[in-house]
Amino acid sequence: MPSRFRPCIDLHAGLVKQIVGGTLSDSSPESLRTNFVAKETPVEFALLYKTYSLRGGHVIKLGLGNDDAARSALGAWPDGLQLGGGITLANAQEWIQAGAAKVIVTSYLFPDGKFSLKRLEKLSEKVSKERLVVDVSCRRTKDGWTVAMNKWQDLTDMQVTKESLDLLSEYCSEFLVHAADVEGLCQGIDEDLVKFLGQYATIPTTYAGGAKSIQDLDLVDRLSNGKVDLTYGSSLDIFGGSLVSFEELVTHSLNPSRT
Repeated sequence: MPSRFRPCIDLHAGLVKQIVGGTLSDSSPESLRTNFVAKETPVEFALLYKTYSLRGGHVIKLGLGNDDAARSALGAWPDGLQLGGGITLANAQEWIQAGAAKVIVTSYLFPDGKFSLKRLEKLSEKVSKERLVVDVSCRRTKDGWTVAMNKWQDLTDMQVTKESLDLLSEYCSEFLVHAADVEGLCQGIDEDLVKFLGQYATIPTTYAGGAKSIQDLDLVDRLSNGKVDLTYGSSLDIFGGSLVSFEELVTHSLNPSRT
């Protein structure tokens, strides 16, 4: 099966927004760069994705004040969307019960920026491997890519390597990978990262960051040998973009001739 389009609902202050990756910071709110603020509610986006059966999309809570908005989206399409942002051992099951098909975790696995296998083991046991997605969103560093947490502001002690992906995949059923350096810029995907994920990720993986044309879906398909799916954000017309038509992208993604 070729690479698929995976939709998203990014929530900030209870609204659906598109934010330039890496500019969201609790300590420096003035640095925030926002590409788009939707008039439509999270429910309307969830129902749009449901109409086309675009399963596997993610709802991401970017900071506080998004719980009600997230619950409304999940309630509009139970078991159709994944939920990330502030997931911990204490609340993961609650979000599954609220309608999340899977929960997505990053920062909780890295207390003080250091990876905790114990936390991953407990979380996987709590919600089951099948219900858990590990977010290995990252920034480029001199040796490749380093997992970033806390809205991509802080680097962790984990490099994105074959070994780290193999370890994480023992406890989760999917990876979500935002390329934070290109997220929201609409200047093209990180081709090296997509190719790397296609080579070494052994479980379903979704890449996000920089997609600017429908042809990027075919590029990701080619670079990853169909093993990595692609999320579009700021380039989409439903998010105020002018580069990619949502309707045309969905038609292209679901085209049987791509198989």
